Amino acid sequence: MHFPALYQGFPMRAQITRALCAATAGVALVSLGSAGAAHAADAGPVHPGTAYVVNQNSGTVTPIHTATGQAGTPINVKTYPYAIAITPNGKTAYVTNTLRNTVTPIQVATRAVGKPINIGEGSQVIAITPNGKTAYVLGSGSGTVTPITTATNKAGQPITAGSFPWAIAITPNGKTAYVANSGSGTVTPISTATNTAGQAIPVGNGPSAIAITPNGKTAYVLNSDSGTVTPIQTATNKPGKAIKIPYSTSLAPSGSPGQVLIASTPNGKTVYVASQSAGTVTPISTATNTAGQAIPVGTDPFALAITPNGKSVYVASQDSDTVTPIRTSTNTAGRAISVGSLPWAIAVTPNGKTVYVVNNGSGTVTPISTATNAAGQAISVGLAPVSIAITP
Repeated sequence: MHFPALYQGFPMRAQITRALCAATAGVALVSLGSAGAAHAADAGPVHPGTAYVVNQNSGTVTPIHTATGQAGTPINVKTYPYAIAITPNGKTAYVTNTLRNTVTPIQVATRAVGKPINIGEGSQVIAITPNGKTAYVLGSGSGTVTPITTATNKAGQPITAGSFPWAIAITPNGKTAYVANSGSGTVTPISTATNTAGQAIPVGNGPSAIAITPNGKTAYVLNSDSGTVTPIQTATNKPGKAIKIPYSTSLAPSGSPGQVLIASTPNGKTVYVASQSAGTVTPISTATNTAGQAIPVGTDPFALAITPNGKSVYVASQDSDTVTPIRTSTNTAGRAISVGSLPWAIAVTPNGKTVYVVNNGSGTVTPISTATNAAGQAISVGLAPVSIAITP
């Protein structure tokens, strides 16, 4: 498993990752140095269907025009950007600057960078409500969640969560944000109407990712240190019986677009969860909350994405430099697709035609046609790209 230098400053799980970071940093920087091909000429302002790629070591965000596959001029967002989220209307992108404890807003139409917004310590994951009015930012170091009003780009009073909040998901009706606290073994529900935290919900050890079914009835929490998934009924905030899956250590923040270890199909019938240590993906039936046969993928599956039609799951495996397509009708894996070095994040275009894979080690993004499962020519971005989001 490989982690960028960013994690060396984080508490708790960073204690585990420091040694890994130190061991791999030199190798990663050598491969990152190979990225730097000239960007294609810009095709005007950013438009709907643009993929935004966050380059951690360059301090930039690279827009990619999905219609042409060309990269535009990088947008400077300063030191150590990590996660990105875009408002549902596609007008504003918000980028977390983890070591600066800020969030940088970008006006999509003009690429203008706004004034950084100060938030909690160790800011990383960000999520936006379905109505686009509020962005919630996790402060892993401060154990807080900071709401940002998107109309004014003003940060509200930080909300106390648990120890080391690591992932967030918001219900489809926008009423509740669920925050997985990796250090507490709990999930904190937050009322978006009042920005107040409810009683912590006990789950397993090291909750690191969370997904909510499209009907909003159940939140599924991946407990990486327990090798389980805990279902939570959102109507009562009561946890159900833990669902056993292959052991899955997860040391990367999850919850922002592109960085997903657990996700629901659009019809809500199946939740797919990646087990990094086991190199598998497990389907869970939401009707019975039972796990199906684990599906072998590549080594260290690091992120997954489901197509809008729900027919395929694409799994990026970091140590294999591959993406594995899974057919949801049969839960069988197709032939692995070779991509760049250290695939770190993955996203599907709204029309479902293309999968974009962020290659942290090679400083590139690989487009994959969902019709043929063939990889296209790699697109050069910045150094150590770590996340991706696509405008509506």
